[in-house]
Amino acid sequence: MPPLFRRLLLLFHALRYGARLIWLAAPPDHKLHWMIELIGRVHASERSGAQLHGLLPALGPLASRFAQTLAERPELATGTLHDALDAVDHMEVPLPPDDSAQALTRAFGRPLTELFSAVDLAPVRSGFAEQTHFARLATPVKGHHEVAIKLVRVQQLQQIGDELALLRWVARWLEKLSRVARRMKLRALAQTFTDDILRRFDLRAEAANLSQTGHHFDRDKRIVVPDVIWELCTDHTLTMQRINTLPASDLPGLHAHGIKLAPLAAHIVEVVTEQAFEHGFFHATLDARRVRVSIEPDTCGRLVLAEFSIMATLSSGEREFFVHGATALFDQDYGRLADMHRDAGHVPPDTRAEVLEAELRTRAEAHFAAAPQDRSAGSLFHHLLHGVQPFDGQVSGRLATAQRSFQQAEMLARALHPGVDTWNIARGVLADIARRDLDHRGWLKRLSHELPHLAHMLPRVPQLAVRYLQQHERTGTPQQNAQLLADLVREYRRTRWLLWGCVVCGGVLGAGMMLLAW
Repeated sequence: MPPLFRRLLLLFHALRYGARLIWLAAPPDHKLHWMIELIGRVHASERSGAQLHGLLPALGPLASRFAQTLAERPELATGTLHDALDAVDHMEVPLPPDDSAQALTRAFGRPLTELFSAVDLAPVRSGFAEQTHFARLATPVKGHHEVAIKLVRVQQLQQIGDELALLRWVARWLEKLSRVARRMKLRALAQTFTDDILRRFDLRAEAANLSQTGHHFDRDKRIVVPDVIWELCTDHTLTMQRINTLPASDLPGLHAHGIKLAPLAAHIVEVVTEQAFEHGFFHATLDARRVRVSIEPDTCGRLVLAEFSIMATLSSGEREFFVHGATALFDQDYGRLADMHRDAGHVPPDTRAEVLEAELRTRAEAHFAAAPQDRSAGSLFHHLLHGVQPFDGQVSGRLATAQRSFQQAEMLARALHPGVDTWNIARGVLADIARRDLDHRGWLKRLSHELPHLAHMLPRVPQLAVRYLQQHERTGTPQQNAQLLADLVREYRRTRWLLWGCVVCGGVLGAGMMLLAW
């Protein structure tokens, strides 16, 4: 179906059924209340539900999945976009085996028999416009024979693109016709929505995310990251090392393979904390479904993080604020934390430091008063970020996403092993990161960042010094020039004595080492 005709058809269905949906809804005093009441009325009416069920196939895959899921589960109206998309994965129907073979052949541009000795054309997983197959390489790559292939269903992706184009078109016209729409920046919202949806299906970006995460955790004994088979990655396929895993929530299966749950729970908190606040590159939609455990003989018991399509990053300033702010919060140093919020611009400049400090203390002290087994580091971090809201302050959305990912990891760790001390684990990991930021490693890291600038500046230092002295000679008094000359001579003598001292100490230490070696 031509894209323009399909968009017009979708618009026709939206207008045809939109009048009835609006008529059934309550007055739109509050948008969320209006959506929930609308869904409740449609769901409660058998006739309306039957008509809506007949409408769904005409609306296309994206709109139909959202409408049907929201009709069945109204609570998803308050969830995030990615949570709603994940909730409808089970409703997707994969391609038949013959169609899967044709789709894989088109994606690779070569017959499957040239690349693989065996391909399971029945997908092991079917998600939103994508599915995953297992295969065995005809020729091993990087020592790997077994691989997993993630395939995007191109036709469904094109339909979703048409629907998103229609959404942007409607937003553009609404901005032209409505002042409220212009104030809401509806076109920007529609574009953000489009980018978030299409990012889920950018397999080359997902392969890059997977590869970078593997680089961050190279040789880490707590986690294994599948290798990317770049030779077999295309716009519509992602091929990676296959690792036999179990869901982290499959407790009987983990017990059957002899995997100890206490270390595994601790590793989940440690890895997610390091991923977000040391590397600044983390899963933006982490939940139990994206955490698995290897049952391979060589890597049994290690974590395997899945679904690298939705990743988020923290800037150096955001990462440092969270690490050192959390360390101050754990030390109950609310004054330092209040100053950090002010320096980071999270509150208006006229916010009084002592009032912000009192608000942070009021929010956090209840957590320290709780019993150790009831303390939640994720809840404490929520106050670390959102304690500025009473002062019309706000932190970046990426920091909130990082806090949410940590809280999901903490909940999963406690589900695995209720006795795990996530509070002290997080405190220890963040303290180590803060210590590395402040010791010689952090100093060398910051120096390495400045070296490219110093390489351009240092050759100009003598010339700048000469210009400074010439300018000072023209503008300064004779007494000032004499004082400047005396200061330069004194600094020259100090530098010369310092260099001679270094030479003598180096010689003595070298001689001493030689004597000890004998």
